[in-house]
Amino acid sequence: MEGQDFDELTVLGSGSSGNCYLLQNRDETLILECGLPYKTILKGLDFNLMNVVGCLVTHEHKDHSKAIKEFISNGIDVYSSSGTLKAVDAGDYRAQVIESENQVSIGDFTVLPFETEHDAIEPLGFLIQHSDMGKLLFITDSYYCQYNFTGLNHIMIECNYSMDIVNENFERGLIHPVLRNRLLKSHFSLENVKEFLKVTDLSQVKDIVLLHLSDSNSNAAQFQEEIERLTGKPTYIADKGLKIDLF
Repeated sequence: MEGQDFDELTVLGSGSSGNCYLLQNRDETLILECGLPYKTILKGLDFNLMNVVGCLVTHEHKDHSKAIKEFISNGIDVYSSSGTLKAVDAGDYRAQVIESENQVSIGDFTVLPFETEHDAIEPLGFLIQHSDMGKLLFITDSYYCQYNFTGLNHIMIECNYSMDIVNENFERGLIHPVLRNRLLKSHFSLENVKEFLKVTDLSQVKDIVLLHLSDSNSNAAQFQEEIERLTGKPTYIADKGLKIDLF
């Protein structure tokens, strides 16, 4: 309907090849992660930066931060921890330092960063609120979450691997012990996601989006089915091109 506001999540990429998500309404776009080539993200924005109020970056790894400097040079504020911004040599111009548990406003969005557990310098997750969208939890590249959340409306959470698949690949010699150990201490497993969701208030949750699935240690259909069965909530895999209305 003409004149009606809309709120939409668009997935431009999710996984080790690059992560980028758009939260959009009629007036504003908030970008989550910029781990794709700048031109790819620009295309996803229909080559229009006018409504972009900022970009949140969880940590310095390239699949999450690749386009930071190009965003900054094109006048987009990038919000991340001091450790992350220093690690990517972001400089001072339009590099906005945010701290865990200190809320900030980005356009009409409010963002509460929180600490995550990953093999990065100072990684963060984000609790994002908007009057149209409600509360959205964004947590990726973390093997554990120490926080409890209430009143959530949308959950975007990494579900990188399952222990069964990792152990099977390990026994078959398809995964190196070092890589296996790193995986267990840096990414959210299906099992840990389930435990997290069991202790999270899901009473107002409308949808769950599973992020950053491993190419070789995950099963998208299985993960989606198990989380949906556990929670009773519509569950989606963050495939490139996915769009979800966030009403």
